Amino acid sequence: MPLVSMTDMLTKALEGKYAVGQFNINNLEWTQAILGAAEEEKSPVILGVSEGAARHMGGFYTVVKMVEGLIHDMKITVPVAIHLDHGSSFDKCKEAIDAGFTSVMIDGSHHPIDHNIEMTKKVVDYAHAKGVSVEAEVGTVGGQEDDVIGGIQYADLNECVRIVKETGIDTLAPALGSVHGPYLGEPNLGFKEMEEIRDAVNLPLVLHGGTGIPVHDIQKSISLGTSKINVNTENQIAFAKVVREVLAAKPDAYDPRTFIAPGRDAIKQTVIGKIREFGSSNKA
Repeated sequence: MPLVSMTDMLTKALEGKYAVGQFNINNLEWTQAILGAAEEEKSPVILGVSEGAARHMGGFYTVVKMVEGLIHDMKITVPVAIHLDHGSSFDKCKEAIDAGFTSVMIDGSHHPIDHNIEMTKKVVDYAHAKGVSVEAEVGTVGGQEDDVIGGIQYADLNECVRIVKETGIDTLAPALGSVHGPYLGEPNLGFKEMEEIRDAVNLPLVLHGGTGIPVHDIQKSISLGTSKINVNTENQIAFAKVVREVLAAKPDAYDPRTFIAPGRDAIKQTVIGKIREFGSSNKA
């Protein structure tokens, strides 16, 4: 099945009251694990690629060809989007789109709203002409993920309405208390604000920092219009844990498959768990 944009899968998720997971990829094995989990669960899936991860893997074009090759060889039948996570500029979004990405996030959240809207509109115009979906962010998600560092700043309702109306984005990530990376203490999400934004913008919402959020908060977020949930840290923790265990048990191992394959299996099981938690099983 060819790569698709996020638009159709998120519209269906909003209507069906479930969420599609964005699982960030870091290498071949990460991608195998996530695609395998999605196929097994018959779930649509979004492969997130940060700019840092793309550099690590060789570049946007290499990432697209790797994903396309795995979809072919693994006989993947579920909808798959490949999405630039936290695109830092129009040029980076354009580079990803030209390489074959089917979705991009332009992150202008660290700029004043007028600048955020201006750069987002430019990306939307270019992306939509090529059938590519666009995500934007208002407010600031806390923590750090690759090149993205920020303190928590809640999204402003009026700014959310403006960016939707003035740019034509396909989905909105309003920062409402989530963080990238592990939580220090219990997550405290702004559900009242989430409901207000949902009612005002009438678009699928995105929850960044999906690792460590309790299931009841995930379910409540989905009931309030969250249709895309991003997960990265949870897979990183699962992979690292298994690799450490294998190397501790086999300190003389030197074939990377000895520890990478069990790590890949751990990611797959983690993703299967999140897909079921998000309610997207059998929605492909």
